[in-house]
Amino acid sequence: MRRHELLEQLHDRLAPRTYLEIGVSTGTSMSLSRTRSIGVDPFFRIRRELRCDLQLVRATSDEFFASAGAFEHFGGSAFDLAFIDGMHLAEYALRDFINTERHAHPASVIVLDDMLPRVPVEGLRDRRDARSHGAWAGDVYKILDALRTLRPDLVCLELDTGPTGTVAIFLPDSSSTMLVVAYDELVQAYVVPDPQDIPDEVLRRSRALDPEDLLRSSIWDGLRRLRERPAAEARPEVARLLAEAGLATPR
Repeated sequence: MRRHELLEQLHDRLAPRTYLEIGVSTGTSMSLSRTRSIGVDPFFRIRRELRCDLQLVRATSDEFFASAGAFEHFGGSAFDLAFIDGMHLAEYALRDFINTERHAHPASVIVLDDMLPRVPVEGLRDRRDARSHGAWAGDVYKILDALRTLRPDLVCLELDTGPTGTVAIFLPDSSSTMLVVAYDELVQAYVVPDPQDIPDEVLRRSRALDPEDLLRSSIWDGLRRLRERPAAEARPEVARLLAEAGLATPR
């Protein structure tokens, strides 16, 4: 399954009321939305028909998140679905996740793209060298270890999507500051010269789920229902929902 097929199916399963996208590019993924949406990209060049209630923001994600009233288009509501496909460097992707999570509900779903490079050259930090191969995932894969280690409250599911893999994150906590506190130290470890030492389990996708298994799971009705509940009430129920579906145990 390709990443945009997964995203299309997630729109169908979740029926999100609000959708956030970081990295709009030509509009391929945004064209899947039929709901109130915000798309952020400093250099978007839309080549698809967009059929949603959309605010397009021509800015970097950092500029967007720092702006006053960034989420006014959502009327103060949390997003139900977010797709992060911005700059393909770990320090940017981690920052995008931190800033995105601040506007989440426990029943929100965050999808990170380019998390599972297939070969070492796809995981280089230097885009020019990677592009000679074809695809560039960058070193975004590095943030998954930090999410699992520092945020065991999150459920992070690697998904075997083409071409460069995705991760779906459940149970976000808008009040968490753990990653903010650790950010500078993490970035020092991330920003190192190429070539990158990519873990074998990333390249082999040994922990990755078939996305069809996730899509066939029993969680979707419950997530739609629980996003109507206050965050404090919804959190334990979302955790129970994921556990009952067999999705809460790390692979």
